[in-house]
Amino acid sequence: MKVILAGYNLDADVINELKAAQPEREDVTPETLSASYARISRDPRPIDEIRRDARVEVERTRRSNKAIIFKMGHHSVAEHAVFNFDIIGASRLAMEEVEHFRLCSYTEKSQRYITLEDDFVIPEEIQSSPHKSDFIAIIQKQNAFYHKAFAALKDYVFEKYPELAADPKNHSLLEGWAKEDARYITPLATEAQVGQTINARNLELLFRRFASSPLSEVRALGREMFARVKDVAPSIILFTEANDYDQKTHAELTRYIQDTFTSYPTDAGGKTGERKNSVTLLQHTPGGDDVVLAALLQQGNIPGLAASRVILSLGQTEKTALMKEALKYMEFFDSAPRAFELAHLQYEVIISAACFGQLKRHRMATIIPQSYDPDLGVTVPVSITETGLENEFTGVINETNTAYGRIARQLPQAAPYVLTNAHRRRVLVGVNLRELYHIARLREDHHAQWDIRDLSQKMTALAKEIMPVSCMLLCGKDSYAERYQEMFGALPKCAEIPQPGGASG
Repeated sequence: MKVILAGYNLDADVINELKAAQPEREDVTPETLSASYARISRDPRPIDEIRRDARVEVERTRRSNKAIIFKMGHHSVAEHAVFNFDIIGASRLAMEEVEHFRLCSYTEKSQRYITLEDDFVIPEEIQSSPHKSDFIAIIQKQNAFYHKAFAALKDYVFEKYPELAADPKNHSLLEGWAKEDARYITPLATEAQVGQTINARNLELLFRRFASSPLSEVRALGREMFARVKDVAPSIILFTEANDYDQKTHAELTRYIQDTFTSYPTDAGGKTGERKNSVTLLQHTPGGDDVVLAALLQQGNIPGLAASRVILSLGQTEKTALMKEALKYMEFFDSAPRAFELAHLQYEVIISAACFGQLKRHRMATIIPQSYDPDLGVTVPVSITETGLENEFTGVINETNTAYGRIARQLPQAAPYVLTNAHRRRVLVGVNLRELYHIARLREDHHAQWDIRDLSQKMTALAKEIMPVSCMLLCGKDSYAERYQEMFGALPKCAEIPQPGGASG
């Protein structure tokens, strides 16, 4: 056996220093990896030899990549090329588009842990419209309330938790709690930044989607990103132009639905000032417990149909015993068995933009959001009420809704920039039970932010009603040891290991 580290990410400054020191080199590109790995299936030589040839003949390598991707359709070779982007100063609204892509990695500047300045994006649509002054005025009012609320909430949390406040080491934690509630009034126009890691195949998809976006900011961001890589890896990023599928489908489908389905049962759901997330279980795998248990049974080499019949013949005690056997060594950091992926749940949730900003990070879930809708009300942090700020908070929200309405009549795509982290939207969330375990571990932990913790608790409560056997260990990681002990009569090994901090927002 032989293992070779073929490459790894380098900081761009290091790469530029390498190029400056050896300007004649043409092989400082990830394309050589894509091409050499693409040849593995047909070239009998060891991979490292193939890679050496690819580095020596870069132009030939690029022609090979294009032939393999374009003519043969083997687009997966582009996944071997990976890029890192610093995206700075894009709006929070645009970041929702950036983080929409599933097979990528993101680390975003947190509005929970950093005190926000008054930086915000004025989109091109607004810049050239008569709404610019109103747009700036309402966002300045939102930001002014943010600073006022942060000061009041900081005093509030220090007084509410005097034991924590007595130790200076906890001050940043308490300030973070104040910031995370104050930010509910900040707009989706607020500037953000994110570090993104993305392979070339997904990057090409991002370019197409961004080129087709109705938002000028997103289109401009796509152009900026493309400009950074087009000369670095021209052979593996090919299909980048706007297209009818991405550009027209959503708008025309929406028009068709609104024109065709004019009458249907409706419930607006959510009212201004409502604090709790609305969670409805729309669909689920019938007999989800039995589906999971039958899949577990097949691991003992029992054929599928026979396994299903065996499970149907078992009583609850026997089913529980089988599940316990499958989970008895699972620690809080372990994924649930892959068999749990066969049980699916579909929820409709009504949540704040702040909560959605965290939910969207769970990219293995199917997350389909509707537009932000002021008619769904806003999520008001309890601390805002307890500090006597709710009336002022609501006043700013009402002014925001008025400004939104004026802008939306002429510029419906740009209007959401003025909405706040408190504003709500409907989201369709599809998860398999394995992913729900992951969400619960992270988001029901006591470190998690209260808004997404409330959402996760409601989702798991509904899951436990229909799949009680499979959900026996479904909980936040801070509750895992206790839940495990209830189930097995002994603590898991992880109870002996200090647990690190929890979720970031």
